[in-house]
Amino acid sequence: MGKQSAKAEEYHPAIAHGATDLPAVRVRSYNLELRDRNGFIGDQANKSAFRDAIDGWRRRVREGGEDPLGDVATEGLSKKDIDALLKDAASDAAALVLAAIEDFAKDLAAILARYMKEKDWQGTTKITVGGGFSDSKSGLMAISRTQLLLNAEGLKLELVPISHHPDEAGLIGAVHLIPSWMLKGHDAILAVDIGGTNIRAGVVKLNLDDKPDFSKAKVWKSELWRHADDEPRRTATIEYLVDMIGTLIGKAEKAKLALAPVIGIGCPGIIAPDGAIARGGQNLPGGNWESTHFNLPDALRKAIPEIAGEPTFIIMHNDAVVQGLSELPRMADVDNWAAVTIGTGLGNASFSSADV
Repeated sequence: MGKQSAKAEEYHPAIAHGATDLPAVRVRSYNLELRDRNGFIGDQANKSAFRDAIDGWRRRVREGGEDPLGDVATEGLSKKDIDALLKDAASDAAALVLAAIEDFAKDLAAILARYMKEKDWQGTTKITVGGGFSDSKSGLMAISRTQLLLNAEGLKLELVPISHHPDEAGLIGAVHLIPSWMLKGHDAILAVDIGGTNIRAGVVKLNLDDKPDFSKAKVWKSELWRHADDEPRRTATIEYLVDMIGTLIGKAEKAKLALAPVIGIGCPGIIAPDGAIARGGQNLPGGNWESTHFNLPDALRKAIPEIAGEPTFIIMHNDAVVQGLSELPRMADVDNWAAVTIGTGLGNASFSSADV
C-alpha cells in the first residue's frame, strides 16, 4: 500500500491536491470570489450575518419598545438559545428571530441566484447546505425559506440540508478524494477539517464491504480543537494538529483497526496542485498560510512520515468541496449539483457527475 501511494502521488495527476477531476465526480468550481460594492457577496450570508440580522432587528425594536431578548448580548446567544426562542411561536422573541431568518434567507437567495449566473453553476438543480448554521432549527428554516424565494423567482432549484452532521460531513467527504483501489484491504482513513473557528480530526471507517461507493462511511472517532479560543500561531497550530492525529492513530491501533496510510484534508481557500494555499486562507489561525515558504501537506508528512508502517500519503482540497463530497452517494441521479457551507465564511462548490 505504501508503494502504491507513493506511485499514485508521483504518476497520477488526477490524484493531486485541489484536483478538478476526482475519482467519481468533477469539481466544476469552488471558492467563488464574487464581489459587489460592499465586498465579497458571500460575507452577506455567513453565520455572523445571521447574528447581525438579529442584532439589527433588536436595535430597531428598541426605537419604539422593549427588546424581547432582554439584556443578553447577541453574540452571547448560542444556536440552542436562538432555537429555544422559536418554541413559543406567539412570542415577540420568536417574531424577532423569524424576521432575522427572513432577512438572512433573502440575502442567501440573492447570492445563490448570482452564483447560478456563473458558467460553472449553470444547470445546477440541487444544492446541499452544510456548515454549522445548518445544524439548527433557525438554519433549517432559513434553508427552506431560501428555496421558496428562489423558486418564486423561477429558479428550479432544490435546497437540502447536508445529510451528515456538519461536523462529520467535512471528514467523511475526504474518502471521495481517493480512488477506492488505494484503500482496499484497509478499514479506515484519517481525515482533517480545518475551519476558521475549529479544527476537527477523525478516523473515518470506510465500510467498503457494505457499500463500495462509500455511502456507508462513518466517523469512528474524532478530536475537536476550538483554536479560536487559543489564538495560536501557525506553527503551534500544526503541532497541535499533529498531536490530534497521533492520538487517533493510537486509538485505531489499540482497536486493531487497519488504517490506510492516508490523510485527507479539507481546508479553506484555493488549493494549488502542490498543496499550497494560493489564496483564501485569511481566516486560518495566526500566521501566513499562503506563504510560498509554507506547505501544509508537506509539514504534516514530515511530522507523520509513516502510518501503520507505510509512507504517509496526504491529499488536500477546499473544505466546501470536501463537505459537499460527503453527499456524493446521494447525488447519483443528479447531473449538476452544488454545495454551500454556512460558517465563518460562505463556502461554495459546484460539481458534475463523472459521466456528464
